Amino acid sequence: MAASRRRERRHVTAIAAVAATTALTTALLTGCDSVNTALDCVRTADSIADSVTALQQAVENAANDPTQTDASLDSIQQNLKKIGDQTDDADVNKAVDHLQQAVDNVRTAVKNGDSTPDVTPVTDAAGELTKVCTP
Repeated sequence: MAASRRRERRHVTAIAAVAATTALTTALLTGCDSVNTALDCVRTADSIADSVTALQQAVENAANDPTQTDASLDSIQQNLKKIGDQTDDADVNKAVDHLQQAVDNVRTAVKNGDSTPDVTPVTDAAGELTKVCTP
């Protein structure tokens, strides 16, 4: 199980790295406003990837400190709000909504007593968001 989570973390990190590289390359080819928006989206998506990794670790260590799961979920939601406030792109907003729903599902599972909720939908939705943030 731990190996699977490590692979998921590597997957999210790799997606974020590809998105950042693509956004920087695009900066050389497009206008400043769209590039700045794309870079903001990529930076925030990268922060979300970090938060997803923290969430995975928090779930693994829930017996030691159950508050870390809530803190990780809060961090993801704050970053989602940043992206939602910065864009009117339909695909980005759809990905934000998808990730928000996945976060809500994990939060509900935790509130219902699940100390090790499945965070795979959060990881998948974070990857989807990273893809749509890439211009």
